Amino acid sequence: MKAKKWLTMAASLVLAGILIAGCTTTGSKAGESTPTASDKGSTSQPQAQTKESVINTYINGEIPTIDPNKASDTYSSWVIDHTFEGLFFQDKDGLKPGQAKEMKVSSDGLTYTFTLKDGLKWSNGDPVTAGDFEFSWKHVLDPNTAAEYAYQIGDYLKGGKEYNSADPKKVSADELNKLRDAVGVQAKDDKTLVVTLVSPTPYFKQLTSFYTYYPVDKKVVEANPKWAAEASTYVGNGPFKVTEWQKDKVLIAVKNDNYYDKAKITTDKIVWNNITDDNTAWQMYQNGDLNMIKAVPSSGLDAAKASGDLKISPNLATYFYRFNVTKPPFNNVKIRKAFTMSIDRQAIIDNVTKANQKPAFAFVSPGTQAQDGKNKDFRDATPTFFKEDAAQAKQLLADGLKDLGLTAFPKVTLTFNTNANHQKIAEAIQEMWKKNLGVEVQIENVESKVWLARMTKLDYQIMRTGWVGDYLDAMTFIDMFVTDGGNNQTGYSNPEYDKLVKAAKAESDAAKRDQQMHDAEKILMNDMPIMPIYYYVNADAYKPSLQGYYTPANRYPQFRYITVK
Repeated sequence: MKAKKWLTMAASLVLAGILIAGCTTTGSKAGESTPTASDKGSTSQPQAQTKESVINTYINGEIPTIDPNKASDTYSSWVIDHTFEGLFFQDKDGLKPGQAKEMKVSSDGLTYTFTLKDGLKWSNGDPVTAGDFEFSWKHVLDPNTAAEYAYQIGDYLKGGKEYNSADPKKVSADELNKLRDAVGVQAKDDKTLVVTLVSPTPYFKQLTSFYTYYPVDKKVVEANPKWAAEASTYVGNGPFKVTEWQKDKVLIAVKNDNYYDKAKITTDKIVWNNITDDNTAWQMYQNGDLNMIKAVPSSGLDAAKASGDLKISPNLATYFYRFNVTKPPFNNVKIRKAFTMSIDRQAIIDNVTKANQKPAFAFVSPGTQAQDGKNKDFRDATPTFFKEDAAQAKQLLADGLKDLGLTAFPKVTLTFNTNANHQKIAEAIQEMWKKNLGVEVQIENVESKVWLARMTKLDYQIMRTGWVGDYLDAMTFIDMFVTDGGNNQTGYSNPEYDKLVKAAKAESDAAKRDQQMHDAEKILMNDMPIMPIYYYVNADAYKPSLQGYYTPANRYPQFRYITVK
């Protein structure tokens, strides 16, 4: 996911902010609610304080969407993971049954039959049915939806790719309906969902815990296509429900009384503030107005360590730069390699990020499970694909410019989404390129929503991004860069790479499948449409009053079981 993953990823994993007055608890410590100007029914008269279990945290910039059918970034998914639930969900101990009561798999691994739990309800009281799952998955695949993450379903379900790739302008409505009906997901009755896959997929159970596979309320979506745009019309099936969403200020979710397991949900309210300055956010945390921070800014790491609030945990994610390979000068692989080989990753970690991240000399993050029988981690077999070498990088740059018929390096801009840490990293790399390559690169910051839009449109030259794995298998990284892939966003295309990814998705021999993915990654790193920088860790801060938190390796922190003491 854009950081996922995205990290999408898809976005990024480093958040920053400024607290919006009147949109969260003020004048009291985070975790104890006090009426604010944004509370419905508030007046100028003093009101009694009511102590609640409240998580006060923040997100950098406006949340792009809270519709699971359309989301593709980590900001959106952080909210969606709390307001929706799939057939399974990620617990601190691994996958747990969510909306599903049981799952049966056919002997050939192609057919999954899910039975839903009894008494499931949407936040508006509607019953959750297998038909909602069928509708939701097909709605993601509908070419008219234009969902970036459609491939996460289409690549696995029988007939999914065919339906999603159909052109509504060239295919009749009847033909489109036939393609839709042929997709391998069917509600046999209100509680039974049958899924037919293209090929055996060992991690399909994990996929059902990913937000693209969440259901939506068919009745609500058909009645109001803009149902997810406002808190008043938003309907989910998760442990929390959205009660307030001021797009550029705050999103608030409270415990969902219609959730089947509400008795075990210990958090009463989650407040995600829109924050755009990480140092201000850190100050708010120190003052007690925030009680949780996702990704402590580098300026606060020493203090967070000293206080014991800092919690470092594994993260299935990679911080990297994309090159737009469709336009000069980055349509030349030698120049892309020159830029990639001319920076000092460890210096960036030691002097900027400061959270013991690991330098990245490949794309797939550590933490993905190897299936070859020899290694525990996919990354173990091929830890590196390139090396840092300033002298060789300078020669590659000269050769690349000669190939393009250029006598001087053209104007180039590195774009990143607004955040102090991203800026510090960009400035460090900008100086390394100047020192080691003799080139001047401009840097620009843009708001996160603009950043996502420009990345999608290839409206950039070099773009900062991150990717959080959607599931614990290397394919969550490898299939990103197939030709015209929804999260490719570099313009990169290599038929041999596409062939290997396609073969790996259909391969039942685990060792052979791993090798195909290693071979594909080798091609990717040789072609270098991206510049890996480091592998993330989670470096979050929690006030001592918070207990019961956990962060899955491929998710943002999960709040359903947090208590405030």
